[in-house]
Amino acid sequence: MERSPVREDAVEKAFGRLEQTYAANRPKDDLERVRMAFEFAYAQHAGQLRKSGEPYIIHPVAVAQILADMNMDLVCIQTALLHDVVEDTSVTVEEIRRRFGNEVAVCVDGVTKLGKIHLYSREEQQAESVRKMLLAMVHDIRVILVKLSDRLHNLRTIGSLPRDKQNRIGQETLDIYAPIAHRLGMGKVRAELEDLAFGAIDPEAHSDIVSQIENKRKASQEFLEGIRKSLEQKLSRELIPSRVEGRLKRPYSVYVKLKKQKIPIEQVYDLLALRIITDSLKNCYAALGVIHNEWPPIPGRIKDFIAMPRPNGYQSLHTSVMGPGGQAFEVQIRTEEMHRLAEEGVAAHWKYKEGRRGKTTEEQYVTWMRQLVEWQQEMRDPGEFISTLKVDLYADEVYVFTPKGKVVVLPRESTPVDFAYAIHSDVGNACVGAKANNRIVPLKHALKNGDIVEILTQPGHMPSKDWLSFVKTSKARNKIKQIINATERSKAIEIGEKYFEKEARRLSIPISRLDESVLAQVLADYGVGKLEDLFANLGYGKIEARPILLRFALDRAAEEDKAAAELPPPPPLDKDARDLTLRVKGLNDVLIYRASCCNPLPGEAIVGYITRGKGVAVHSLNCTNVQNLLYEVERKIDVEWAKSHSENESFDVQISIMTDDRPGMLAQFTQVLFSESSNIRSLEARGDEERGGDGAIVEMKIEVRDKRQLEKILGALRRIPGVRDIERKS
Repeated sequence: MERSPVREDAVEKAFGRLEQTYAANRPKDDLERVRMAFEFAYAQHAGQLRKSGEPYIIHPVAVAQILADMNMDLVCIQTALLHDVVEDTSVTVEEIRRRFGNEVAVCVDGVTKLGKIHLYSREEQQAESVRKMLLAMVHDIRVILVKLSDRLHNLRTIGSLPRDKQNRIGQETLDIYAPIAHRLGMGKVRAELEDLAFGAIDPEAHSDIVSQIENKRKASQEFLEGIRKSLEQKLSRELIPSRVEGRLKRPYSVYVKLKKQKIPIEQVYDLLALRIITDSLKNCYAALGVIHNEWPPIPGRIKDFIAMPRPNGYQSLHTSVMGPGGQAFEVQIRTEEMHRLAEEGVAAHWKYKEGRRGKTTEEQYVTWMRQLVEWQQEMRDPGEFISTLKVDLYADEVYVFTPKGKVVVLPRESTPVDFAYAIHSDVGNACVGAKANNRIVPLKHALKNGDIVEILTQPGHMPSKDWLSFVKTSKARNKIKQIINATERSKAIEIGEKYFEKEARRLSIPISRLDESVLAQVLADYGVGKLEDLFANLGYGKIEARPILLRFALDRAAEEDKAAAELPPPPPLDKDARDLTLRVKGLNDVLIYRASCCNPLPGEAIVGYITRGKGVAVHSLNCTNVQNLLYEVERKIDVEWAKSHSENESFDVQISIMTDDRPGMLAQFTQVLFSESSNIRSLEARGDEERGGDGAIVEMKIEVRDKRQLEKILGALRRIPGVRDIERKS
């Protein structure tokens, strides 16, 4: 093909490196087929530039390079080079299939987002694109490997994007893509995704954590080097072949631990770590004995992931010990094979696959995803899909046992109800009680590692709506919702039908003489397919019966005029009883108020929930209660902030500040609030006895205008030296 006079040297150099890597790793493969994909992608992306100003083709070549470094196969490399042509050019999946074969076409289609379907909102686009990707991944694991590499390169070069887009991409990475990498055992990719996403979302916090780590780096490395040499000598003396590596904990992992435990960096036991890589399983345990013989272990910090591997296949021994000078450090012990799988996960198997078909080793990595897709097939609400997906991808697990010794892996803080549904849906539905280690426990009891769980059942028992407030797994949540929704819907249909008949009698409209053609039009106008669907909406209180019934009168126009003349107008809503800063989309004079549990502010994403007899409650989209409330999708309603919101109107927000206990802190807090034109409604300070007594907790109720002002205030407060964490209560 014709080369541009500025056929960028960077492009040639990047592709040349890709060719060299691929040829070295897979000398038997046809390198010309890689070049064919490159030339096609180069022609289609001609003239396209990235936000940084470099040629767009640099991106797919870089994605292919990441995969080539993992030793991935020809289909994967071709998919990487072509992964944006369907989304960003006029090329179709069918054309990809004709030129490069069905496998490449399927993978390219799986990676392609649904961005061209403009009927979707941004939230719906994200949900449906992720759903599509997961479905494709179940059939071909290479889809997600390309997507992870695509996301990794985008994060490496994210600096040229606007701040809001950096924040959105970073958050999506932490919520979805990094957990998927973890589930696939790809520790190296996961670590880089998390650190880059953290830097994109909160550059100041990232810089602060990196600075704290760097301040300790020299002393930490000297400490680790001394320990490493000592340990190598002791292992050698015991004839345990090994290599010992030292490392500092990653910035994002440090940040999560500091935030979760509300501790200073000095109390992070695994900030410093050594990794021992030896030749056999026997020597892993022998090395653990050497370590504990030399340094005392910290109670509760010994984990055997060799005897009980994580669901992603990760195997290693972990222990934290108290070293010289009272300095704690962590040690991980594993074999070479365990180390390779911990770093590369599912990608490691492709070095040995060499095109074999059928059930392969990576099957273990997608079993959980296949189950997840099956559980969520009927989940149409995009917000609900994404929120439950985040729970299912949550990295922390708890390992419990059935009475017969079978291991069941659940998300941390799972309950006996989650356990029951993991065994079987019928067991979950009939669950009336539970035992953990032969002792009766509440159904909302948080299970712990090693618990032996027994479920007590009763035939004919049905799940309770209250279970939705504490279950952790999407399987349990979805099964409970299915039964409750069916029960609630039956009640709503019954109530709606009685209400319809009552209104019909009041208007003297005989139901037996309803015009079927008018009925069909009514159902179409209200977006339902059957009369019982209409009754359900009436029972839920979403629509009124009177305007529907008036359409069935023999002389519709005359009847409507008569009804309008005879019926008094509805009384106006008391303005003091509703929140004038909010409105239901497309409707006026609807009783509406902000939910007290989350107290949303102007500018926040919100969702409405139709209560029974109290109007519409408005919650923040991130409210922890909202997913439990919205199991009845019919009661969800679109709401928005009213444009008439006054700039002078203020809202109370309760915040809790965890801080060092030192003089002058309150003065600095009040100075920040004064500079941001905010007022303190109430303030209470007390010692933080739970964390050693060296800290304090300050509870404040402050006035703010909107979300933007609150974020400025919280950002300024977090920058005050000594502030450990801030939580918004409501």
